[in-house]
Amino acid sequence: MEFQFLGTGAGIPSKGRNVSAMALRFMTDLQGTVWLFDCGEATQHQVLHTNLKLWQISKIFITHMHGDHIYGLPGVLGSRSFQGAESPLKVYGPKGIKEFITVTLETSRTYLKYPLEIIEIDDGFIEQENGYRIEVRQLEHVIPSYGFRIKEPDQPGRLKVEKLKEQGIPSGPIYGKLKAGQSVTLDDGRIINGADYTTELQPGRIVTICGDTRPSVKTVELARDADLFIHEATFAEGMDEKAIEYFHSTTNQAAQIAKDANVKRLILNHISSRYHDRSDELLESAVRVFPNTALAHDFSIFQLTKRNKE
Repeated sequence: MEFQFLGTGAGIPSKGRNVSAMALRFMTDLQGTVWLFDCGEATQHQVLHTNLKLWQISKIFITHMHGDHIYGLPGVLGSRSFQGAESPLKVYGPKGIKEFITVTLETSRTYLKYPLEIIEIDDGFIEQENGYRIEVRQLEHVIPSYGFRIKEPDQPGRLKVEKLKEQGIPSGPIYGKLKAGQSVTLDDGRIINGADYTTELQPGRIVTICGDTRPSVKTVELARDADLFIHEATFAEGMDEKAIEYFHSTTNQAAQIAKDANVKRLILNHISSRYHDRSDELLESAVRVFPNTALAHDFSIFQLTKRNKE
């Protein structure tokens, strides 16, 4: 999995950060498919500075209906069609997203060449597709704002190659079938079961991506044991009361959630423009609470590699 941030600012665009958008690219199993999370103003312009293509986007997840998370959506939908995309697209978002998209496209007379499905989500919504499980939880913001927990399919275990060699089973295509758990008949008539020659299934990786929120037990639950956790950090350390008052989080609050949830890695985004020259300070305050923390900038790319098989 590859995560590319297209906008990491809070509220309004600044010279250093555009507003919220992040692309998740699946590098192997979904063959380069892209899921987009939020779509703030000028997202399609940000895409032009990357190697992403709008036709690659198959799903768009909107965390909440504030403008800095949705104002770029009509442009992306229209340009995706203008560029000739015909593959289906699903948009997930809070109540009101369907009206926003429908009215905008109709009044601008924008006609899409591809099938568009709009799904309005609520707390507890679950989608399963291609083995991936997407769970939605409502967070704590001034309007309904959601977080997404994505779990990939469990992966095949490691093939016990030494055991196969000891029993005189030759390498080749047969190994692939056994690794996939299939039963195979050998030339000598023996029937062997792949389950006897592989380790246990490896649990799929978990990614949690949150919209705007103040600290919440719900967020901890949604992020529990995640391999990667993406959380807002609108305010700096020491602004805890103001963050809670405005339904946002500080860097150290986000880091504490990551620690409480036992996640492996935290990425901070949604940074207020007031901190345009204080990125190092923001990161340092979070690292003191949760060491494995990174702070995203526009066009930052983060890789989530496969787990090592035991």
